[in-house]
Amino acid sequence: MSLFWRVFGLNAVVLGTATVLLLWAPITVSVPILVTEAVILLGGLTVMLVANAALLRIGLAPLGRLTRLMTTIDLLRPGQRLTVRGHGDVAELIVTFNAMLDRLEAERAASSARALSAQEAERRRIAQELHDEVGQSLTAVLLELKRAADRAPDPLRDELHQAQEVTRESLDEVRRLARRLRPGVLEDLGLVSALTALATDFGTHTGLRVRHGFDSGLPPMTPEAELVIYRVAQEGLTNIARHAEATHAELSLRCAEDGHLVLRLSDDGRGPGLVPEGSGIRGMRERALFVGAALEIAPGPERGTQVLLSVPVAGEQES
Repeated sequence: MSLFWRVFGLNAVVLGTATVLLLWAPITVSVPILVTEAVILLGGLTVMLVANAALLRIGLAPLGRLTRLMTTIDLLRPGQRLTVRGHGDVAELIVTFNAMLDRLEAERAASSARALSAQEAERRRIAQELHDEVGQSLTAVLLELKRAADRAPDPLRDELHQAQEVTRESLDEVRRLARRLRPGVLEDLGLVSALTALATDFGTHTGLRVRHGFDSGLPPMTPEAELVIYRVAQEGLTNIARHAEATHAELSLRCAEDGHLVLRLSDDGRGPGLVPEGSGIRGMRERALFVGAALEIAPGPERGTQVLLSVPVAGEQES
């Protein structure tokens, strides 16, 4: 039944019922109208309006659900759909809306994949330039300072040694930035070694105590999935260091019973929900969509925040 005939039918039921009651009820209308007659007519009108409103609310309830979903839909949280009940215009509208969400999520995933691939390529380029150009230039400066310090008199030698230390610290910082931009250890030694180095590096430079544990014999993953896991862990640790006001964090990678790999990152900080999601978390969600993973950010078991990334194994990703 179309929406027009549904609304028409509901109104017809209400008006027909009111007409039958008027025909069978012993009610007359005087001129001028009496108070009791006016009260009866107003009461009947009220009953008709209430009945009409109730029936319309029931009949148009699917449109209300559709409106609420449209105001809260987020393409970074896929899978939100409305249940189709019955037939007619409303059911067809819901089916069309669900199909539109399927298309938008597929297009968003494809565009995100292209953007993330371009971003990783740019990261590799910048990291290579930092390593080759800036790193080599600072190394040359460091060697020149050493030679100058060896030939300089004592009053000037201390200043040159201090300049050497500043240059050496700058060189170490450039190398650290290059590693964060392009995790070479991920390509050379694998995901577990890369996550271990990441946790150790954050503990060294931020003072955050990061405990880590990883299952042995993890199933094979595609390079894209390994990179997503690494980037989500990296962004999660960055958020903890910047915003969580935490002192401890725990990083783990386990194989779940359903075959998925589950990355878990938790902290003892102030917990989620105090500030809206920023570009970092939304970037994590986009990366999860890239490999068909599910990302959940929720309060921890006791306190703080818990990030769970469930990634399908290589066989499931190919399917």
